Amino acid sequence: MSKVVAELKYSAEHEWVAADGAGPVGIGISAVAADALGDIVYVDLPDVGSTVTAGETCGEVESTKSVSDLYAPVTGEVTEINDGVVADPALINSDPYGAGWLFKVAVTEEGPLMSGEEYATANGGEL
Repeated sequence: MSKVVAELKYSAEHEWVAADGAGPVGIGISAVAADALGDIVYVDLPDVGSTVTAGETCGEVESTKSVSDLYAPVTGEVTEINDGVVADPALINSDPYGAGWLFKVAVTEEGPLMSGEEYATANGGEL
């Protein structure tokens, strides 16, 4: 079973949101999604300074199996992207909740998000 971090919030499209209450939130894709995709070889992330809208596509994740759209789980301005994951997309497979984060957003509105427990139940993940 794929790991699900209880403290994070999740979208139905498998993105996670890490909010500490003090600024931009971190966004990534869950281990459930990374495991389903297989070996990730390329990511296309939104530009810093661009606005993303909850529920809309904002990039792509390409694996040896397929290409999947990346959906914004929140609305707001992109403040940072993870250059490390652009240079080495395999970080998403090896550490999806740590070094494999994708980008940060100054949130103006959250989309519909699930708790870690709700996401794990819906997607066969393990807390």
